[in-house]
Amino acid sequence: MKTNNIVQEKSFAFAIRIVNFYKFLIAEKKEYILSKQLLRSGTSIGANIEEAIGGVSDKDF
Repeated sequence: MKTNNIVQEKSFAFAIRIVNFYKFLIAEKKEYILSKQLLRSGTSIGANIEEAIGGVSDKDF
């Protein structure tokens, strides 16, 4: 993933770490409720960033 936007890159890396951590928790049968919420909230950061970048246009101002 090559971009000039450091926020996009860091949110993508964070989402990957969250998904891997979620997989670990499920495999170890450690926790279910909070891990699902962590997965949803941790991966939604990238979606929010993409939405913000896509929403910037001349018409918005």
